[in-house]
Amino acid sequence: MSLSRFVSTVTLIFVLIAGAGVHAEQAGGASASSEAEDLAKKLSNPVADLVSVPLQFNWDNGVGPQDDLRFILNVQPVVPFTLNENWNLIGRLILPFVSQPQLAPGSGTAFGIGDILASGFFSPSKTKGGLTWGVGPALSLPTTTDPLLGSGKWSVGPTAVALKQQGQWTYGGLINHLWSVADTGDPNRPDVNQSFFQPFAAFTTKKAVTYSINSEAAANWEAPSGEKWTIPINLFVSKLTRFGPFPMSLGTGLGYYVESPTGGPEWKLRFVATLILPRGR
Repeated sequence: MSLSRFVSTVTLIFVLIAGAGVHAEQAGGASASSEAEDLAKKLSNPVADLVSVPLQFNWDNGVGPQDDLRFILNVQPVVPFTLNENWNLIGRLILPFVSQPQLAPGSGTAFGIGDILASGFFSPSKTKGGLTWGVGPALSLPTTTDPLLGSGKWSVGPTAVALKQQGQWTYGGLINHLWSVADTGDPNRPDVNQSFFQPFAAFTTKKAVTYSINSEAAANWEAPSGEKWTIPINLFVSKLTRFGPFPMSLGTGLGYYVESPTGGPEWKLRFVATLILPRGR
């Protein structure tokens, strides 16, 4: 796909998503519109008291020596647990399914499950001045079915998130760091010593359309100088709608890599479908 056709396709999807649900909103009235807006704002909060199942489809372009396409489907369920009247535990899981071209001459292609990242955020149940935060552990499980798709290491470390919701704006950041603590059979594989930084800002309209910008920067501190950083800048739009009886968010966006290691991607297309489920107590 050419870049011009790619941009045209994404622009069309932006328009369709931004305009979706207008008739339903007119029929439901102001109350339904306000409820949808509040729910859309919650989806911009990584530690919201909300059960959700995002399916994140990513197409990375310009990967490897032949500038090939890499596909990643991230299944990212989020489940909150009430610990007591003051505290919640927000469990987040990222399960990647990857179709990857060769990253270097002779390395071969790969397809399968990548390493699972599990995070738990201890977060106050009540916010003060719109400020929300959470801290806890992160664990990377070496579940990959192909050595090319994972680290081959058990890794642990801290994770934290802080954000503020003010009016129609949500802005903040999420970070984690992982160190390897054990291997799964090959002690010669590189140690894991990596950081992840995700600053974000989002604006939600009265029609439950959310426009957002973020980065998902990763730093591999074991890599040689000049190869450590992967830094995309992502622009995204989403619209809250319904899937049968359940609320659902549909969104799409573009990402451009301002920094990536040799063989890393140049730009990406992303589509996300997020199903929101009732929460059991």
